[in-house]
Amino acid sequence: MNEPTFRIQMAAEVSGVKEGLIRAWERRYGVLKPARSPGGYRTYTQADIEVLKRLKRLTEEGVAIAEAVKLLPTIRREAREVEEPAGPRQKLPREQQLKAWRDELFAAGARLDQQQVEAVLDAAVEWLPPLGFFDALVAPVLREVGERWHSGTLSVAEEHLISEAVRQRLISLLAHAPRRAKHHVVCACLADEQHELGLMGAALRFRHQGYRVTFLGARTPIEQLARLVKAVRPDLVAVSVVVDQAAEERLTALAAALPEGTKVLVGGHGAEPHRRLIKRLGFALEGEQP
Repeated sequence: MNEPTFRIQMAAEVSGVKEGLIRAWERRYGVLKPARSPGGYRTYTQADIEVLKRLKRLTEEGVAIAEAVKLLPTIRREAREVEEPAGPRQKLPREQQLKAWRDELFAAGARLDQQQVEAVLDAAVEWLPPLGFFDALVAPVLREVGERWHSGTLSVAEEHLISEAVRQRLISLLAHAPRRAKHHVVCACLADEQHELGLMGAALRFRHQGYRVTFLGARTPIEQLARLVKAVRPDLVAVSVVVDQAAEERLTALAAALPEGTKVLVGGHGAEPHRRLIKRLGFALEGEQP
């Protein structure tokens, strides 16, 4: 299998070096010579990203870039020695590939190896379409994170490490998703709900379905959500419920606060136990037509 490559946006996000600076370093100092994809996009290898990270570290330590590039032969040699991103070395059937990524994510998390967690996710982002990345990899991983958390087999550090790496990739995918504006959806979590990764996945899906997305994220007060809905009159309001202990009370309050006729879609792992209430309030459950 060929080594995974990354477009400049992801290379910038992973390395911490801004896109404009990467281009400037290439132009002025020949730091990297990225290949081009069939579509003409710059593509960077994991070794290229390691070079960027090391140059960034040197400049942050006060070394002028003109001096740092004199160390490029050594930096490049060391970068090539960095372990390849996770992933089978030979092509595997899709389900086996996904399982290999999931297993390595949790193994790297258990080692508190942030670099490897990020490498696994970057390889998956490169090989899967955006919605496939979320549906086939991220959603199952988030479910397993929750299960392991509740069973006490996943530490706080492991959960935060994996979740934050996932969040960064979803933010990048959202930033580069289609921006058609046929419809408008407002996405929000309930007031005490801090788990927003599932909502980010829903926002990504809406973007690919032709929606303009207003993303309010975690812990959105009902009165503020209602105020925004009254102001912008979206086609749909998507609400996420995962572990909000007061979900029944808050959903009832939301129904009373929203303008009459507002279409509301409720999703998340905590929505199913409230199915009857959701129906009674006139809302739709995730997977149904609002």
